[in-house]
Amino acid sequence: MVPAHNEAAGIGGVLASLRQLEWAADRFRILVVADNCGDGTAAIARAAGAFVLERDDLALRGKGYALQAGFSASARSGWADAVVVVDADSAVTPRLLEAFAARIERGAGVMQAHYGVLNPGASWRTRLMSIALGSFHRVRSRAREHLRVSCGLRGNGWCITHRLLREVPYLAFSLTEDVEYGIDLGIAGHRVEYVDEAEVLGVMVSGARAAAVQRQRWEGGRIRLIRTRLGPLLRGSPRPVDRVRLDLALDLLVAPLSMVTLAVAAWVGAAAAATLWEPRLAPWLWAGLLCVASLSTYVLRGWQLSGVGVRGLVDLAYAPWFAASKVLLMLRAHDSTRWIRTERERK
Repeated sequence: MVPAHNEAAGIGGVLASLRQLEWAADRFRILVVADNCGDGTAAIARAAGAFVLERDDLALRGKGYALQAGFSASARSGWADAVVVVDADSAVTPRLLEAFAARIERGAGVMQAHYGVLNPGASWRTRLMSIALGSFHRVRSRAREHLRVSCGLRGNGWCITHRLLREVPYLAFSLTEDVEYGIDLGIAGHRVEYVDEAEVLGVMVSGARAAAVQRQRWEGGRIRLIRTRLGPLLRGSPRPVDRVRLDLALDLLVAPLSMVTLAVAAWVGAAAAATLWEPRLAPWLWAGLLCVASLSTYVLRGWQLSGVGVRGLVDLAYAPWFAASKVLLMLRAHDSTRWIRTERERK
């Protein structure tokens, strides 16, 4: 299923990528949900052989409603055992369905493939995003898979069975609908499994303005989830807090890496000044330096896994400015209720 809002310029690319999947052609279908589109998205998708569901509802608009409509249409058809969600600006690795099917055969109900960057060479921003996703998606998700907790949903490249959809209906309509539904699954006692052997690569924005709009939506949605989902995670049914729900709750409370980095920098600076004044305060400085070492190891491991090479390592020089700009964005007022398509550069 490909949810799409005014994606005429790029919908053909993702459909071509999906046609290259190493899976019998009569064993999967492509459904494009054209949500409140004012361009030729639906016509282009039909011409490419996809099934198309058109939504025209200005009151209930957004990716969450598009996904709900697609899941409902798939359930009504009674044809599929599971649904894979892929964004309209993405490309997939050929063995994506094979990897998901293998997990389903072993009992998995919901899975997340690795989500990476399709255009890392576009700018220093996209290279930093590649490093960030290498850390956030791959390092953390591998660890969570080892610990048998939920890696969460990333909005792109995830799969869910209809059996689980019947048990936990899709009712996530915020602008962080992926995280929201992943938490709802955790509250219901289900963890999202990480499928490291398959990838979905999305186009990331390289311009400052588009990146700012995107970041504001993400952080605004995250704050809303803290207000609405933290309590149910810590006290919800069906059983007392388990490690899956506890990990999801703690993950919600962890500040973005940019804020953590600035906080650690302020801590080290203050501790260094205090130690000069009173040497007995040196343990606070050493604790701060330990945090610096931990953050550096985390980021460098993400860089290693990102594949952006030496150029990406050099681009880390932009990281302090990048972190400061993200914190400033989080302080601005913004509309977190509408699905506004982010302008992206095509690969």
